[in-house]
Amino acid sequence: MEVADRIVVVTGGARGIGRALARRFASAGAEIVVVADMDGDGAWSVAREIGGMAIRCDVSREAEVAQLVEKVQIAKGRIDIFCSNAGIGVGGGPEARDADWQRIWDVNVMAHVYVARHVLPGMLARKEGYLVGTVSAAGLLNHMFAAPYGVTKAAALSFFEWLAIAHGDEGIRVSCLCPQGVKTDMLAAERRHGLDFLTATALEPEQVADIVLQGIRDEKFLILPHPEVAEYFSRKANDYDRWLKGMRRLRANIEAAPN
Repeated sequence: MEVADRIVVVTGGARGIGRALARRFASAGAEIVVVADMDGDGAWSVAREIGGMAIRCDVSREAEVAQLVEKVQIAKGRIDIFCSNAGIGVGGGPEARDADWQRIWDVNVMAHVYVARHVLPGMLARKEGYLVGTVSAAGLLNHMFAAPYGVTKAAALSFFEWLAIAHGDEGIRVSCLCPQGVKTDMLAAERRHGLDFLTATALEPEQVADIVLQGIRDEKFLILPHPEVAEYFSRKANDYDRWLKGMRRLRANIEAAPN
């Protein structure tokens, strides 16, 4: 699918990957880019820059996602491409607070469910539409220090797989963006875990946005800005036990490294 002349919605669009996506879609000739974010002022700033539309939205609340979809459909008549990009990180393991587990589940998983629930009917009626989910390489490879993050990203990936299976023959295209390090606020948190190797290969959000645009044009399910992720994923599938041993060794090396 080409982005030119399309109605595009980007959640989490006030900063980071979302902001870069909004800018890139606008420069590629989208009819309009709707920038949605909890940070209403940030969304408005990006929208004003690109000549788009801003809507404040907490994607963890279904009513607000429904209102977002309704507002765009009333204003523009349809949604062609919906980038469900908003996400958060929570560290730790089972000891993480229930409230943190619930919050990250709501944002990293249920927000995608709410988006699909409310945007799919219109797309299915037209037999055309594109859903892009920002997941993470963690959805394919897990995360050594953040169980809530790894678990929710794996669940999100599975949900988008299901959408592609269920609706791919009905004109619905689905892509999952699964980067490793990207120079955003979330990467700074990763550095506190000692994951400096992510920083070494980190991409600028604008580089990721360019790759996403090409992925949409090619209608690829997995969009991997870091090609090595495909190799890691292949190794995991080929020998799960060996891969787990390697991940344990890497975690131990990081924990043993001086701060």
